[in-house]
Amino acid sequence: MALFIFLSSISAMPFFDVQKRLGLNLDHWMTIQTAEQPHKIPGRCHAFEKEWIECAHGIGGTRAEKECKIEFDDFVECLLRQKTMKRLSDIRRQRDKLIKEGKYTPPPHHLGKEDPRP
Repeated sequence: MALFIFLSSISAMPFFDVQKRLGLNLDHWMTIQTAEQPHKIPGRCHAFEKEWIECAHGIGGTRAEKECKIEFDDFVECLLRQKTMKRLSDIRRQRDKLIKEGKYTPPPHHLGKEDPRP
């Protein structure tokens, strides 16, 4: 029984540890999108990614998918802005509809007409 556990744990490990041999930490650059920046200014989604990583750390992928779904969804929304773009599209569509019905007239500076300069 102990031999089976030992062999199964060996087969799960990589044959060559390339990262260790080359002295590279690719996980640092490949997994964390908001790593330390040159001028110490955090990325746009740094806070959301940090919450997701802190939630998922140490619990495994399967549990993290279920237990950290809210944090992950917030992080993805921050990166892709899908809900924000949909909302802007809906607002623009509503504005165009009101203009067509004659219930709204945009201000002159939205129509490309500038204020007269002195």
